[in-house]
Parts: sequence; C-alpha cells; structure tokens
Amino acid sequence: MSSSAPIGVFDSGMGGLTVVREMISQLPNESIIYFGDTARVPYGPKSPDTVLRYSREITAFLKGEGVKALVVACNTATAHALPALREEFDFPIIGVIEPGARAAVAVTKTKRVGVIGTAGTIKSLAYEKEIRKLLPDAQVTAQACALFVPLVEEGWLDSEVTRAIARNYLAPLVSSDVDTLVLGCTHYPLMKTVIGNVVGRDVRLIDSAHETAREAGEVLRADGLENTTPNGARYRFIASDAPDTFLALGQRFLGSSIDRVETLTLG
Repeated sequence: MSSSAPIGVFDSGMGGLTVVREMISQLPNESIIYFGDTARVPYGPKSPDTVLRYSREITAFLKGEGVKALVVACNTATAHALPALREEFDFPIIGVIEPGARAAVAVTKTKRVGVIGTAGTIKSLAYEKEIRKLLPDAQVTAQACALFVPLVEEGWLDSEVTRAIARNYLAPLVSSDVDTLVLGCTHYPLMKTVIGNVVGRDVRLIDSAHETAREAGEVLRADGLENTTPNGARYRFIASDAPDTFLALGQRFLGSSIDRVETLTLG
C-alpha cells in the first residue's frame, strides 16, 4: 500500500468531522475520505448487529476506494464493530474508544472516571471495559446523554436549555466526584464549555477526537504508512443522504467550509 493513499474515516453522521478536524491539524500531509451515513443516523439506539452490518458495508466501500487505513470515528460503531472489522479487513483500523480510555487512565489522579456517550455506547460498556483493562480498580461512572447530539446539530451549544439539560445529565458524575470525564461521542467536544462549567473546571475533559487523531498518526508511523510529502493532501466528503444539510452543518464540526459533498447510498 502506498503511503500517499488516503485514510478512510466514517461515522453515522457528521460528528466524525471533529476527528477529521484533528487529523487535518495533526496529520497535515494525509489525504482523507470521509463517509457520513446520514441516511441511517443515529446509530446509538440501533442493535449491535445492525451497527455491525452498516460498518461492514462502509468499510468495504472505503477499501474499494483504496484507503490505506481506517478510522472508525463513531463511538457506537467502535463499540459494536471494531473487533470484527479488524478481523475481516487487512489494513490498520483505529477506533475512538481505546485512545480515549488510555488518555483518561493516564491523567486521572483519583481513579474516578466519568464517561458520557450515546445510549448504544454506554449500554455496550466498551469504555468501562477498556478503562478497567488498563486500571482495574478504576471507579467508572457512565451516563447516556441522548439529547446532546440534536442540541449540537441545532447549534444550541450554550443556550439556557442546553445548560439545564447538561446539569440534569451530568448530575450523577458530579455526585461521583469524578476527576476525569471522557467525551464519548464525537459531537460532544463542541459542548466542552457547557460540560466543563457543569462538572467543574478541575475535571479533565478527554476529547476522543484529539486522542484518536494522535493514535492514527502513531499507527501510520509504526506501519510505515505515514505520508511525509507536504502540500498534497486531498479531502473527499461523502454522505449517504441529505448532502445539502451536510454542507450546511459540516463547517460547524470541521471548523472550515466544505466545498462539495458526494452522495452514495449503501444497503
């Protein structure tokens, strides 16, 4: 596989663009093909078997596009599909859960770690398992925050309604006195200000997007796939539905404008 080949990234929708944003910052020489499964979003409430089927379809498509590695930029898909994808496909596949868990374990001082995510991610116990694998006596408090995703997509990042919902969701984490909180959904970094104000500024917030991009770079270097040629990075964005919505909201997640979105429906 050529080091100049692109990296594939997929998510159930647009949240994974926060991972792409970090990858563009940390890995500026790497080309990226992003697939947002906007026709079938959200993945959070769906069954593990359904999420695995969707993930296989998207991974097979991206392999056909010639990617050299894959980032599963969806916590739910990482929880339900990552082991199977790694077994079935012959290129490096990075998920968002392992990097976030490692970062949390590295910074916690009290071993009280909080995790917030979609219902599917929290129900899977994936973060708890990964954190306890690294820190067996960790006290993990997990909380599903289903309304955070639509709030972010509506642009309500710091409204009174958002603050009230955040206080309600995050109350168990405050009561548990966590010193570290994993933002276990790629939408949540856009709500860092509200989340940080509710849990307290002394609580470390772990941005899984940042950690995943860092891990992707390490994996590429270890496998001899890093692109060291500057000024050649190209970016493709593909949505399975509603490309106009993707274009309109994409800038919020990516931090820069998206000029063109291709449309491809799978399944």
